[in-house]
Amino acid sequence: MSPKGANPVPWDHTELSVGEVAARSGVSVSALHFYERQGLITSRRTAGNQRRYRRDVLRRVAFVRVSQRVGVPLARIAEALSTLPDDRAPSVRDWERLSRTWRTELDARIAQLQRLRDDLTDCIGCGCLSLSRCVLANPRDEMGEEGPGPRRLLVDEPG
Repeated sequence: MSPKGANPVPWDHTELSVGEVAARSGVSVSALHFYERQGLITSRRTAGNQRRYRRDVLRRVAFVRVSQRVGVPLARIAEALSTLPDDRAPSVRDWERLSRTWRTELDARIAQLQRLRDDLTDCIGCGCLSLSRCVLANPRDEMGEEGPGPRRLLVDEPG
């Protein structure tokens, strides 16, 4: 194992073993195998049946990790990654295009998180009526007529 801060992957390696990808990305080997089964990343097999990944897989793995961390479902991540080229490393233009398509969705997620942060200690319209403010903000659970869940926290998904 490399000391903390040391780069475990030589800069001039264009193909990486699963162990090198795991070490550099901070993702376990089993998670990389899972990502591959889900179609999020790809590898080729050597004559000895060992996986080899192009170096650009590191950016894809980072994208998956960050996206998951902010709550994006794997299916949506796979959909986004499927728009990138398979036959070459994605270019800046490819990543810019992907980023543009996600901007609206990410803006909605940010709004949702801000609303949660700012309003969680207040009545959220969930129907519990347990806070004294609920009687004023949601008398007789009137928000329940608008639909299920925390009506004051929900942000409509971009269409």
